[in-house]
Amino acid sequence: MAARRRSKRKPTTARRTRRSFPLLQLLVVVIVAAAGYLAYLDIIVREQFEGKRWALPARVFARPLELYAGRALAPEQLTQELDRLGYHSVRDPQRPGEYSRNGTRFQISTRGFTFWDGADPPQQLAVEFSGDWITALGDRVQHKDIDLARLDPLQIASIYPSKQEDRQLVQLAQVPPLLIQTLMAVEDRTFYEHHGISPKSLLRATVANVRAGGVVQGGSTLTQQLVKNFFLSNERTVQRKLNEAGMALLLEVHYSKDEILEAYLNEVYLGQDGSRAVHGVGLASYFYFERPLDQLEPEQFALLVGMIKGPSYYDPRRHPERAKLRRDLVLDTLVEQGILTAEQGTQAKARPLGALQRPSLAVNAHPAFLDMVRRQLRSDYREEDLTSEGLRIFTTLDPLAQHAAEDALTKRLARIERDRGLKADTLQGALVATAIDSGEVLALVGDRNPRMAGFNRVLDAARPIGSLVKPAVYLTALMQPERYTLASQLEDTPLRMKAGDGRIWTPENYDRQYRGQVLLFDALVHSYNVPTVRLGLDIGPERVVDTLRKLGVQGELKAYPALMLGAADLTLMDVTRLYQTLAAGGFRSPLRAIRAVLAVDDTPLQSYPLKVEQVLDADQVFLVNATLQAVATEGTAKALGARFGVDAGIAGKTGTTNDKRDSWFAGFTGNQLAVTWVGRDDNKSMGLSGASGAVPIWSDYMAELGVQPLTLPSSERIEWVWIDRGNGLRADTNCADRVQLPFIVGSTPQAWSSCARGELSKPIEWLKGLIR
Repeated sequence: MAARRRSKRKPTTARRTRRSFPLLQLLVVVIVAAAGYLAYLDIIVREQFEGKRWALPARVFARPLELYAGRALAPEQLTQELDRLGYHSVRDPQRPGEYSRNGTRFQISTRGFTFWDGADPPQQLAVEFSGDWITALGDRVQHKDIDLARLDPLQIASIYPSKQEDRQLVQLAQVPPLLIQTLMAVEDRTFYEHHGISPKSLLRATVANVRAGGVVQGGSTLTQQLVKNFFLSNERTVQRKLNEAGMALLLEVHYSKDEILEAYLNEVYLGQDGSRAVHGVGLASYFYFERPLDQLEPEQFALLVGMIKGPSYYDPRRHPERAKLRRDLVLDTLVEQGILTAEQGTQAKARPLGALQRPSLAVNAHPAFLDMVRRQLRSDYREEDLTSEGLRIFTTLDPLAQHAAEDALTKRLARIERDRGLKADTLQGALVATAIDSGEVLALVGDRNPRMAGFNRVLDAARPIGSLVKPAVYLTALMQPERYTLASQLEDTPLRMKAGDGRIWTPENYDRQYRGQVLLFDALVHSYNVPTVRLGLDIGPERVVDTLRKLGVQGELKAYPALMLGAADLTLMDVTRLYQTLAAGGFRSPLRAIRAVLAVDDTPLQSYPLKVEQVLDADQVFLVNATLQAVATEGTAKALGARFGVDAGIAGKTGTTNDKRDSWFAGFTGNQLAVTWVGRDDNKSMGLSGASGAVPIWSDYMAELGVQPLTLPSSERIEWVWIDRGNGLRADTNCADRVQLPFIVGSTPQAWSSCARGELSKPIEWLKGLIR
């Protein structure tokens, strides 16, 4: 029996050996597979963490507001600029980003900022106004005058990668110690002790949360949180948790605690601004408090750290009560840990949340302008550079001008529709404004809804320009002073001519009236069509095209007689180039929207200096501009003279196309040019002339900004003479219908009108003429 039992046991042992061998093999396979998978995770960790960790969007800035004694600027405009920049209005400004106003006196504590031409430190400014002018600028601490100061520029847009993440990178040394202490106390007290995962922290967090009656501590380590945010998705699966633990251990093997902490501070998700995700404490500090990290108070650190658990749930703007409870729990934790005293904690809890209750910062508040910026950048940068390298792009946009442009366009179009009984939202419009002395684009609106990022009517809508072409026709004639002056008489009688296709073309004046003979000056002031066509035919359409090219027009032009009346489809930008050169006295400069580009480390990459080329005789342009000033006082845009006064010296030209499909006005003051257009996208008639559609928008825009009077620069070659409007001869006070016109010396009419000084004086003048 014993032998039988032994014989039975032997097979049992063999079977067990045979069974254990596959288990051992399986264990080896599992270990090898796990090692291989860890190696795979290790490659992912090192490749992503050692490379470019984040795609940093390009930041686009408006122009900085420059302050100096003698600058035209209203106190309300300075207040608007400071408010847009997020400056806090306080009684006694001490910290950067604060200001006070007492009537016409401002005290401003500016923020430091690194510009394309160097870094400006924070300053304590005192600014005095008289009316709409700065009369004094000084340092209120050192009690001395300052020649020039500039505010930090407003960020107007960012160019994002596809993930729509935004962050402002900070180095660990730039982070206040109190913020790091707060983060450790709430999220990971043993951060500098564990190796990526901490069972003790998980247990301690559970106990602390039960005692506090709420979640005041997290169980995952900072390293685990970083791995989850940086490498993994948000799915709740066992595999993801295993990956999280493995990658946390690997991260701690390869990188120092400080490197991991710095990465966490830049990666942590802290809110949503429309479609952009706000990541990192650096950007969150500005997003919620409009201050850099080193200017935050303990309660603000507590709020930021408290929001890590749920940025949307604890959003201080949408859920202030919930956010305050969370913040106060964090402050209690800081007191318990001895980071704050009981008194400091009580004081901090008594303070408000401090988050700015302002509208969400748009990713791109001015899409039409940004469209122009991106087009100008394409010649120097790849798209991926713009969305990932953290470039800082300094533009020419003037927030004061842009706001005025948007306001004028949207409100006036709605008013026109209401007053004329038009269906709401049927009219469209666009406006562009530039600085005359530099060609910088100050404002650009491509849609009656300024936030609409669709079709850009400034850059892409080619429309007939109507009478806006006429100054080029008359300038071409005045280039021949031996043949034409402003006193030359033009024939204003019916005209019939055969067009290129064999049809008969009969141009008419706007009012369908004919005046026989008119001065060249009056023909332009009142925009008479027939005299303009006759003049263009006499000097040659080819010469007019050449003048338009010199003025900067880049669109297609055909040397046909109809060109004299604006039969050319040009964009608003082309029209702006044309009038920019006129306004600059014959000096052409490219229209530019960018001043400079800096790398993420503030290294200058590209500058866009002013380029100026004289393309036309300044005195001949002067004659045209003087005539355009009369357009705004007695011609088709005389409503401007009535609103702003003759002394404003506004110069400009209206344009109206066939069947009133397009309404145009291009006008300039002492410092800027603005071009406005009104029409319909379906190209139907809207019943508006240049005077009734585009001019009111231009007028509203300038009224909000304030008009700087235009005094045309005159040379010694220009002389002014009284002329009889009836015949183009010299006149005096005895002539009832006379006008004073400029002439280039040597081209002035010598003969006197019969109304001048009486008949007896003419022989004397004739003799004086012989003596001369």
